[in-house]
Amino acid sequence: MKFYTHDEMLDKHIGPKGTAARTNFDAEVEAALIGASIKEARKASNMTQKQLGERVGVQAAQISKIESGRNLTIATIVKVLKALDLKAEFSVCGISRKPIILGMS
Repeated sequence: MKFYTHDEMLDKHIGPKGTAARTNFDAEVEAALIGASIKEARKASNMTQKQLGERVGVQAAQISKIESGRNLTIATIVKVLKALDLKAEFSVCGISRKPIILGMS
């Protein structure tokens, strides 16, 4: 019986890194993880989607989309994190590969 690594399975079924299909897949996974983290933080704050939406200035349906990893932009993430009174850091790597840290408090 042959065993495959996680990356080998993704390469075979989604496509190798660098392909459009793999890039899209990786982005969808990252968005889903961010959305799940936002949902977890909201629940830890004992807030409903409606309450969070009121703090952010959107409908509960929009919060539902955000928590499922859809309609995510950095601006939206920042608004939600501020409404949840959370801090975050974003790291952007430039050409020099030195990370640029963007803090938010």
